[in-house]
Amino acid sequence: MLDFIEYFGFGAFLGLAAGTSPGPLLAVTISETLQHGKWDGIKVAVSPLITDLPIVLAVLFVLSHLTSSDLFIGIIAFSGASYLIYSGVESLKIKKGSIELSAEKSGALKKGIIVNFGNPHPYVFWLSIGGPLIFKSLSIHVWATILFIAGFYLLLVGSKIIVALIVEKSKYFINSKYYLSIVHALGIAQIIFGLTFIKVGMDSLRLI
Repeated sequence: MLDFIEYFGFGAFLGLAAGTSPGPLLAVTISETLQHGKWDGIKVAVSPLITDLPIVLAVLFVLSHLTSSDLFIGIIAFSGASYLIYSGVESLKIKKGSIELSAEKSGALKKGIIVNFGNPHPYVFWLSIGGPLIFKSLSIHVWATILFIAGFYLLLVGSKIIVALIVEKSKYFINSKYYLSIVHALGIAQIIFGLTFIKVGMDSLRLI
């Protein structure tokens, strides 16, 4: 029983750390909440529940059958960089008063899925930390694995949902210079993350 609690707690800790750390998915969660409301921010927040199953399965396959994942990580990193830089540039083009909260579909869930699939961080996490822990927990009991994964995603997604709910209270910023500054800052952040992804890709492919 103690092993089960330990794995749940470990998963929860790692999920909270990943969920609250600055990153592209958090930036998109905040951006979509400000532009379209909390529900679109929540859609981005829950996107890992859709994207991570194939990511985890692919990583477990890599760990089980391949001796190197450098090419895999490199390709993913370059794909993510392209999308994030494009998204960041589009955010920088936004001018005061040009964005309004509306009921129009923003494709928030799609954006979250694209960002998370193109983000090398989940792949790196599951390759270096999550995957080995899954194999270790399986050697104890399948419930240890289930609780580890449950704790991780409960806090990973939950922390981002909380961020979206907090940001929702800031909708009055929508027509202010402060709001525009936030949107532009998020755009710059996405471009920076995109550039870091390029570096990850180049490192993985041994181009630098």
